[in-house]
Amino acid sequence: MDLTEKAELARKGDKEAFVLLVRAIQQSLFVIARSIVKNNEDCADAMQETIAKAFSNVHTLKEPAYFKTWIIRILINECNQINRKKKRVSLIPYDLRKTSYKEEYEQIELFEVIDELDEQLQTIVTLFYIEDMSVKDISNVLEVSEGTVKSRLFRARKQLSELVLGEGEDKYELS
Repeated sequence: MDLTEKAELARKGDKEAFVLLVRAIQQSLFVIARSIVKNNEDCADAMQETIAKAFSNVHTLKEPAYFKTWIIRILINECNQINRKKKRVSLIPYDLRKTSYKEEYEQIELFEVIDELDEQLQTIVTLFYIEDMSVKDISNVLEVSEGTVKSRLFRARKQLSELVLGEGEDKYELS
């Protein structure tokens, strides 16, 4: 059974289908939340609130095929709300994030470079490159035009290139 079928069952009230859906995408949710809020406690809070809101509102989901996009939108809103409440930005190593990737050392460096981007650009880069979402899906999730997503990706690529190649050849090694 694929995610769309599970989402349709969850929308009709099947609790087990909802649990299976959340389990199937929980790693993606974690990576996205972690890229926005930057610490484990806030990440856990955002995920918990997201799952609770999604569960109580899953019946309002119009198109089951877009369940993942729908829940990511909820997650991003929760993370942004947490950041607004705290009014802070902290740089914490991605100890838990690296566990989901094979080449741990390279991934830590990747996330350190992404952390140096503006917050808006971090989200776009995480959704596009880490979560492999399309420009169209990112545009739906962030509620911005596809052109805006493309221009932010362009700016992010330019900044990443400057960070990696320009400032710190000794800090970030390219292979």
